[in-house]
Amino acid sequence: MQKTDVLIIGGSAAGIVAATTGKSFYPNKEFLLLRMEKEVLVPCGIPYIFGSLGNSEKNLVSDAIFTKLGIKLKIDKAVSIDQEKKICKTTDGTEIEFEKLILATGSTPTVPKWLKGTNLKNVFTIPKYKNYLDSLLTQIKKCNRVVIIGGGFIGVEIADELNKAVENVTLVEIMAHILQLAFDDELAVRAEEILKERGVQVITNNGVKEIQGKGKVSRVLLNNGDIIEADIVILSTGYQPNSALAEKSGIEINELGFIKVNEYMRTANKDIFAIGDCAEKRSFITSCIKGLMLASTACSEARIVGMNLFGLSTLRSFKGTISIFSTSIGGIGFGVAGVTETLANQRGFNVVTGTFEGIDKHPGTMEGTKKQLVKLIVTHEDGIIIGGEVIGASSTGELTNLIGLVIENQMTINALLTSQIGTHPLLTGPPTAYPVIKAAEMVVKQRRKEML
Repeated sequence: MQKTDVLIIGGSAAGIVAATTGKSFYPNKEFLLLRMEKEVLVPCGIPYIFGSLGNSEKNLVSDAIFTKLGIKLKIDKAVSIDQEKKICKTTDGTEIEFEKLILATGSTPTVPKWLKGTNLKNVFTIPKYKNYLDSLLTQIKKCNRVVIIGGGFIGVEIADELNKAVENVTLVEIMAHILQLAFDDELAVRAEEILKERGVQVITNNGVKEIQGKGKVSRVLLNNGDIIEADIVILSTGYQPNSALAEKSGIEINELGFIKVNEYMRTANKDIFAIGDCAEKRSFITSCIKGLMLASTACSEARIVGMNLFGLSTLRSFKGTISIFSTSIGGIGFGVAGVTETLANQRGFNVVTGTFEGIDKHPGTMEGTKKQLVKLIVTHEDGIIIGGEVIGASSTGELTNLIGLVIENQMTINALLTSQIGTHPLLTGPPTAYPVIKAAEMVVKQRRKEML
């Protein structure tokens, strides 16, 4: 029998942050991280092993972060959890007794059950497993035609990266535009245009009817009857939570298949927590249950758990995901936080929006200056900022994070408009026309106009 104070099952982003944060806050407690993979990939870096990085070896998480803090590591798979006895069994027969348990079991790619041909050779998904992705990389080097099904963030990023190495890359999206669930149409269209300009063949408003081939994929049949020749097909059609172990152990699962948790990421058992892709998510704006899976959200949840393992603090609870994303296509950044205008309208919010396109350095003659567009979504009645979207260069990610903080702290548009900002010619837009402030100004002017 092996004993530990805290057992973490799962070694990706959520598990890593829970272990390191927990050990930092409770240094006298013993932590053991149990994971299936000998080597762990940086989740958000996976699309870039197909182009910018060139291989998976450059996208590994170092185990030094554990040894440095005295966190123990075991490579094995958990097969059962006894909640009453507080014992976890693994495939090699080990029984691990714990005081606290953190489930960070992640997610696996979804393979549409209705889609014929997914079992053909050279049809791949994008899991977080190094050996599997290494196999995909090997096959890609032998082919010239890749079809990616699904125009969300992963599909778009992989398409853009593969375009650097493969002669013919086609991205198929059933919705009217790529990234349409994340951005309003006018921003999604810009992302689509850039991807096309870079040489990716983008097919939208058209789904896949069947993947065809004799033993091995050879082509893809679309809903409208068109056929795309293919050496490899990559399914980027979403992910599902790895909650089977929890469900088998009697831990409650919600209607979407996620492990049910409260604002401290606790399950109904006060000594068992769930975080990351396997854990239930609620919207920060509406509190409705969501199926969102993001490393940034997972790490926030993990810090909450790490701080609250052996004692709760009302100031350290998780209030819901604000759905914050960013990506880059051809050096142009796209970011979004909170709700889009489209989603706000669907949810029944009465909103006002403001958009401003400026520059990310100043003056505009400065070398490397790029355009920077900011759109803000604000409630009409009280002026609370509930969403924002950004297009720009490398500063897009951090500007999106700024908007995320604004949303999470429920700032009003007037508070943002009168905020003090620091600027520098090489680092930001001009103080006279800082895009996020000017977008706020557009909203305030519109609200005043409607009040007249």
